[in-house]
Amino acid sequence: MVRPDKAAAVAELTEAFESSSAAVLTEYRGLTVEQLKELRTVIGADGSYTVVKNTLTSIAAKNAGVDAFEGQLTGPSAIAFVSGDPVSVAKGLRTFARTNPALVVKGGYLDGRPLTAAEVSALADLDSREVLLSKMAGAMLATLTRAAVVTAAPLTKAVRTVEALRVKREESEGAGDSAPEPEAAGEGSPEPEAAEAAAAVGPDAS
Repeated sequence: MVRPDKAAAVAELTEAFESSSAAVLTEYRGLTVEQLKELRTVIGADGSYTVVKNTLTSIAAKNAGVDAFEGQLTGPSAIAFVSGDPVSVAKGLRTFARTNPALVVKGGYLDGRPLTAAEVSALADLDSREVLLSKMAGAMLATLTRAAVVTAAPLTKAVRTVEALRVKREESEGAGDSAPEPEAAGEGSPEPEAAEAAAAVGPDAS
């Protein structure tokens, strides 16, 4: 019969496997308690680093339908269970291992797919979720800016055309107001001097 404490440990590990999108199996032989604490800090909020018992972990993995660690649960084992960005966790493990070579990545799984140690390392080379979101936001902003420029261009051209027509019309109207109006034929009376000369000559003049 399984002891209650072991049954509780298996249940907890099973829950950890089922609720995680990814997990990385490591061997931590030679790491101190302080170094393990540092590693947990490096991993951050995207995951948890748990020292495990191999036999209990094997049972929990089978309960959760995880077969990625079969044959690898030997020696002092610890698992990084990923609850956030798997890329960030992989980067944290690799960064820590560079200065603490006692940490050995043995394998992992991502969304149910087994990963080799080399694939976990390749995962660390990818952009993190924050970087991807930043790039997406930048691309969307650039697209929106280009769209705004394209949309505004016809409007700007139309405004300029209307303004040019208004100026042209005002210039034409100004020119018409300054020109003298022609005198209609037959209108008005002869000058006074011309009328007096005609009266002096009289009708018999020839």
